[in-house]
Amino acid sequence: MREAARTSAGTALTDLMLDLFRLNSRILTAGDRLVAGLGLTSARWQVLGTIAASDRPQPVAWLARDMGANRQNVQRIVNDLERGGLIAFATNPHHRRAQLVVLTDKGKLTFDAAMRLQAPWINRLADGLQIEEIATTHRVMTALRRKLEADGEGDEQA
Repeated sequence: MREAARTSAGTALTDLMLDLFRLNSRILTAGDRLVAGLGLTSARWQVLGTIAASDRPQPVAWLARDMGANRQNVQRIVNDLERGGLIAFATNPHHRRAQLVVLTDKGKLTFDAAMRLQAPWINRLADGLQIEEIATTHRVMTALRRKLEADGEGDEQA
């Protein structure tokens, strides 16, 4: 079977994506280590952060959408967080079955503690990098995400 030819940009983007996969793995491992003492994992921390960043309580499906994640995976993590007392469910006046997810006081304290650990860690990672290069990388990643979203790629599987 013969492989389709890539453009130069396609080859460069493939190389970038392979490095992004490796980077993502390293970020998750480092995040797990960073917040392990708080009883968190990177995944739980990410969900807590999404809840904390929301303007108002949201159901799991909306949190998953905001994260670009699979609803079932987010539901599993939310259930773990609820068992740990970090989040609670509230009645959704607009949908009987889709409860709203809210941070508990313990969840707020735990998330704040994680963010206090994150600041020196991220500052060390950023040391020596140029802000302009970080901004360019961010623009490229945002453009790629938007193209994938527009094409319906990576949409949640039912």
